[in-house]
Amino acid sequence: MLITMPARLPAATFIASLESSAIDLSEAQTLPPECYTDKDFYEFEKEALYHHEWLCVGRESWVPNIGDYFTTQIIGEPIVVARGRDGQVNAMSSVCAHRAMLVAEGSGNTRMFLCPYHHWAYGLDGKLTGAPAMERTCNFKKEENGLTRFKVEVWQGFLFVNFDLDAAPLAPRLTAVTEAIAHYDLPNAEGERPREPGVFAWNWKVMFENNNDGYHASKLHQGPLHDFVPSERAEFPEADPADAGFLRYNGTLHPDASFNATQRALLPIFPDLDEADRNRMTFANIPPTLSLVMMSDMVIYLILRPTGPETMEQDTGVLVAPGASRHPSFAHKMEMNMVAAMHIIDQDMHVDALVQVGLRSKFAPRGRYAWQEGAQIQFNRWLVKRYRETYARLSGAKQQPAIPAP
Repeated sequence: MLITMPARLPAATFIASLESSAIDLSEAQTLPPECYTDKDFYEFEKEALYHHEWLCVGRESWVPNIGDYFTTQIIGEPIVVARGRDGQVNAMSSVCAHRAMLVAEGSGNTRMFLCPYHHWAYGLDGKLTGAPAMERTCNFKKEENGLTRFKVEVWQGFLFVNFDLDAAPLAPRLTAVTEAIAHYDLPNAEGERPREPGVFAWNWKVMFENNNDGYHASKLHQGPLHDFVPSERAEFPEADPADAGFLRYNGTLHPDASFNATQRALLPIFPDLDEADRNRMTFANIPPTLSLVMMSDMVIYLILRPTGPETMEQDTGVLVAPGASRHPSFAHKMEMNMVAAMHIIDQDMHVDALVQVGLRSKFAPRGRYAWQEGAQIQFNRWLVKRYRETYARLSGAKQQPAIPAP
């Protein structure tokens, strides 16, 4: 198992204090502000979450052909995803095994990855195929100097990677979420790859929590673009913290509601939706990287990528029903949807920025929750379970005597 020891572990009393954020909603309080601002906690969190959990990096449709590739970064780790000659999707560190130069940038199609610095060459599976002038280097073996490979799994058309090669599969821990969104048939949904990522000055959990928050919907977003999704119709299905994801539902005032000035679906609805699906919006969350906002005619997905304790990037994409994009009026109707969605997103962004400012304050609270914030407890329980387990694992390891060198 991959283990990276943070320079400083949180205090035992701090870890114990997290328990009050994972109890019953009526008694719980928010996570400590340090979870959103502290550099040492961020390093601990990288080991607790990102080094061992499944991380969404994009859609399988972004690499449809052999040789197609794209690059991304999560917690500062450069990643390249490529469709290999055998048709399988590979995910690897894009850091050259020679001098740490990045071997890939952007996206495209290639026969191999050639490091521009010293021309070490790697196959689409990350294996080293060429290393000029290394014949005089003692005990050098190509098979031991490829790009670091990661585990890969496809769920609902989304590509996930795991830095931990011993990690358990993702799909078995997403059974409830998979069943809840099955009628959307996301593996066959259509959508272009997002362009430039959004760059934001707040902790990733601020964004994730906002997307899960049913409480603010009828307050911050009050008006004709959102009033058809009232906060009092929020629902929070039970979730096991050991699972890889959880759900939030929000009932709507009429079927096939969607974010635009008409309040109704403009694009073709996903054809297999049942009556329950069409009378609510579904929010599916696979922390720490993927959040889905699901309507009858459109799914908005957010891929969250932390860059520091108080900064993050986000890939924001849209999926529609198969064939919807081929309709002559598709672009115009999508524009209507996105104008409304961006109005709402702008309100959220303003709040997220100011929440991060507030979290830095010495007066920042550990607040209490309203019943319409049930998804926050699910998120807290998911987090706290992993924080506590990682602390126990690392603090125990630190107490072991050092193993002498052979």
